[in-house]
Amino acid sequence: MKKLTLAAVAAVVLAAPVSAETKLTVANWLPPSHPLVSDVIVPMMEKIKEATHGEVVPTMLPAPLGPPAAHFDFAVNGVADITFGVQGYSPGRFKTTNIAELPFMGPSAVATSVAYWRTWNAMLKQAGEYDKVHVLGVFTHGPGEIFVKGKDPSATDVLSGTKMRVGGGIINDIATKLGAVPVEGPSSKAYELLSQGVADGIFFPYESVNFFGLIPQLTDAIDVPGGLYNTSFYVVMNKAKWDALTPEEQTEIDSVTGEALARMAGEMWDAQDAKGKAAMEGKITIHPATDAQVAAWKEALQPVVDAKLKEVSETGVDAQAAYDMMKSEIAKVEAE
Repeated sequence: MKKLTLAAVAAVVLAAPVSAETKLTVANWLPPSHPLVSDVIVPMMEKIKEATHGEVVPTMLPAPLGPPAAHFDFAVNGVADITFGVQGYSPGRFKTTNIAELPFMGPSAVATSVAYWRTWNAMLKQAGEYDKVHVLGVFTHGPGEIFVKGKDPSATDVLSGTKMRVGGGIINDIATKLGAVPVEGPSSKAYELLSQGVADGIFFPYESVNFFGLIPQLTDAIDVPGGLYNTSFYVVMNKAKWDALTPEEQTEIDSVTGEALARMAGEMWDAQDAKGKAAMEGKITIHPATDAQVAAWKEALQPVVDAKLKEVSETGVDAQAAYDMMKSEIAKVEAE
């Protein structure tokens, strides 16, 4: 009787479904309060869990694994399963990001982010820059603007000789071409650079000036139509971990990442830019760029645009076609 009972129990255990829960580690290098974490990465994690009916569970690691520039390789090497970051933190590695970071691209983060994903998915991924990972999303922050103190914001040469903090990527080339003196430093050092007079101004979206507490260090903002630049971001997953998921789980995750993730990120940046602008009222005067400024800057920056498109072409991508697609998709999103 005892043997029969054990056999029956064994049969029941073997017949029961085995939990297929997959846990994913998510690396983070920003403060938990940063909106990119609280309003994009954390909701993305929740959406992945929900879309897979609890079968795939992302968990954020409690402490940074290393500097921001290392995070892409953390995903490549499986140090973490999901990572995010800024391509510009690794100069020369990602040439196709040029398409999204060029000046005067679009008036909102939603438009540029969704258009960027569509263009990347249709054309830019052919360059193979992300072949060692699975890409969950690419997107941009809101239009990058000009912030200065003690300068004439209406002058076409307002940036000539002005020490401007830059954070990497195309904005370094833009700053130099417009006569500014680039002062490199991470966002976390921006307050120090401005307060100590090492920098006279900064290129940032409205969100970042507010988040990093820079409003008291600046007097004027120049609002550039379409933005003077954008910054490209990625969210990627370890390829082996992705390949180990079932086709159903991959489809479910795709449904809440890709364009959906780009749109969510864009909406976050736009909301934070609006919040940043509101915080500047009565403290920083916002000046629309004059027609003369825009005309002068477009002429001065055309060589930068040409050079960046040439870099994209070196990857085998039709750069002009990708640039045209990006602009066309921005217009489509804006028309929605």
